[in-house]
Amino acid sequence: MNNLIIIAHPDKQSFCHNGIFKTIYNTLVDNKENVDVIDLYEEKFNVFGDEEKTILYKDLITKSNRIYIISPVWWFRCTPLLESFFDQVLSPGFAYKFVPITKSLGIPKPFLKDKKVRTYLTHGAPALPVLTLYVNSVKLRLVMGVYSFVFGWFRTKTRQFWSVPFVSEDKRKKYLKKVVKDIEKDLYR
Repeated sequence: MNNLIIIAHPDKQSFCHNGIFKTIYNTLVDNKENVDVIDLYEEKFNVFGDEEKTILYKDLITKSNRIYIISPVWWFRCTPLLESFFDQVLSPGFAYKFVPITKSLGIPKPFLKDKKVRTYLTHGAPALPVLTLYVNSVKLRLVMGVYSFVFGWFRTKTRQFWSVPFVSEDKRKKYLKKVVKDIEKDLYR
């Protein structure tokens, strides 16, 4: 199977890179899976448009069976480069199109329904306020406002890790055990 990991964190020492990314990558490689990586910050993906990389990234998505997306949450959103990646790469015509229902209403028809997608979001905040006071707006916007358009409804998995800068090393290890279980589920299904 072809796997694509998209990492969207500028700090190589971050839990996103050193923890989640390395765990996904190593688990896939240890299982002799094909793995491509898009490191948006290392590759200096341009927020204002990068046609050459956009074409390359669309090709990587097209050939992938599984896509793993990793991002911290900043200001209740994914990182700017990941948001720009969504805008430029998951574009109409490639990832979805609108199908008219009436003269003024259309619904998105996803073109990437055959992809298995998992997203890992890291938060500096604890779970309680984000899930209650802010009604889990980060995940809600991502799943309903992006993924439902391009991958279809209920076809993606999003796992959130809470208070990452403040939790113990043991807690981080527990987070990574969940990542390994997710990848193993993907491998053996």
